[in-house]
Amino acid sequence: MKLNIKNETARLKSVVLGQPLSIGPTPALEESYDAKSYYNIQHKTYPSEHDVVEEMTAFENILIKYGVEVYRPNIISDYNQVFARDVAFVIDDKMIISNVIPDRADEQEAYRRIFEKVRWRDIINLPEKAHIEGGDVIVWNDFLFVGTCYSEDYRNFKTARTNEYAIEILKEYFPKKRIIDFDLKKNDTEPYKGVLHLDCTFNPVGRDKCIVYRNGFVEESDYHLLLDIFGEENCFEVTDEEMFEMFPNIFSISPEVVVSDRSFTRMNDFLREEWGLTVEEVPYREISKMGGLFRCSTMPLVRE
Repeated sequence: MKLNIKNETARLKSVVLGQPLSIGPTPALEESYDAKSYYNIQHKTYPSEHDVVEEMTAFENILIKYGVEVYRPNIISDYNQVFARDVAFVIDDKMIISNVIPDRADEQEAYRRIFEKVRWRDIINLPEKAHIEGGDVIVWNDFLFVGTCYSEDYRNFKTARTNEYAIEILKEYFPKKRIIDFDLKKNDTEPYKGVLHLDCTFNPVGRDKCIVYRNGFVEESDYHLLLDIFGEENCFEVTDEEMFEMFPNIFSISPEVVVSDRSFTRMNDFLREEWGLTVEEVPYREISKMGGLFRCSTMPLVRE
């Protein structure tokens, strides 16, 4: 397989979609590793496997409708494998194998048959101390946007998934990219007070536009930097409540087509009426309760 991911929106040819089967029982509160899951376990609203299967099947059907080749990881019994984005990710023609948190380390074995389709020389295994997950990495042509946590309490946050060392490693592997790092607000138990990954606060769409949540950044200057890069008129800003519902975490099949939750009425209408995009609406409310949405569920392999 010849990998090719130059940006987030070029026409999608092949993708790995997470696995909704055998996700296991609702975790105990202390077993949660993101604030949204914590919130829903606490409020007894964590999703059932039946609902997760139903929603991911609807998403897969949309991908197939547009001729996308969909791969799925092998099933691990009683193990949550919904979010493929964090197991590995592709930049240009290289696949980076993430050093995920220990709670999710077993997931990578389930992807072995997919990894074996990639030439060994195109796979990058990071040093053990370089921690990074695909949700924190957004590829945008010459830019590589990376979310991280520079807090002195980094090691104490379950939601701090990408460290400074990993960013330095990316700079070595991709010296021609303009790598911009963003210090993200983190909170393990209160989803209104932090974001899990960069794609929960920022996501490009179309050819030159983006969705952004200004309060996800520690420094407001990072938010303004994105406005400068994309142009203020090309940025759709979401509210605190919309961030909680995970508005930024939609997924592009092409520059003209996005997949979004059908409940995101204000944004979906804007994307159609103001930016002329086709919005494929899929119910994904239950999966959102586990801390991710459409982008989190996917690992794109090839775009045109």
